[in-house]
Amino acid sequence: MTGELLGRRLPRTAAVLDLQASVLLRQFVGGRGHYWAALAGTLTPEQESALGPGGNPFAERPVVRNQPSRLSAQDEKLFAALAADGRASLVHLAAAADLTPGRVSRRLHALLSGGVVHIDVEIAPMALGYRARANLWMRTHPGKIKAVGRAMAQMPEVGFAAAVSGPYNLHAVVQCRDLDELFEFTTDRVGILPGVEGMEISPVFCQIKQAGTRVDGDRLTDPSSERSRR
Repeated sequence: MTGELLGRRLPRTAAVLDLQASVLLRQFVGGRGHYWAALAGTLTPEQESALGPGGNPFAERPVVRNQPSRLSAQDEKLFAALAADGRASLVHLAAAADLTPGRVSRRLHALLSGGVVHIDVEIAPMALGYRARANLWMRTHPGKIKAVGRAMAQMPEVGFAAAVSGPYNLHAVVQCRDLDELFEFTTDRVGILPGVEGMEISPVFCQIKQAGTRVDGDRLTDPSSERSRR
């Protein structure tokens, strides 16, 4: 699917003038099972622990699993039901997957424990007052990539950080309240990290989509039902 998208569909789109793609080599924070570290303290330690390994906002993860999981037709039905309603009850999931509620509960627990399924919450940062979003493309000394990536993962402003291939070897997505805060953050905290040799700041002027959800200003929109939520 990725090859089809990058090799055929996007280059054939009339408005696309240039295309660059990088490979994620190591993810330091963000993505699967990650909640935004700026909200640390919202949940109690017990509540964070109950979320499982994904509840740790600073969990460093490899990008590719060594042993892919084998999924059944019933798993696919279960995923389809969860995609439609992430809060569906065990009774509803059981009916969708042709299983009993008990078997669904055990299977879902196994998939969560194995990292195949993760619990995530999508947030519209603008609704919380974070109106300056930017991509940081960083050139880092090869021997310092892990140290810089792990340092970035500890910063509440950073929602995503990963080592990547290409002319920039570290990519981060940051959320700040305004451009002045973004300037202070990139100069006084990121720019002084040992190993950072260069950085390009790309502000996001209009965000259309994040993960699987459309973004409309400070609202997240469910495209399947056109329901909006803050």
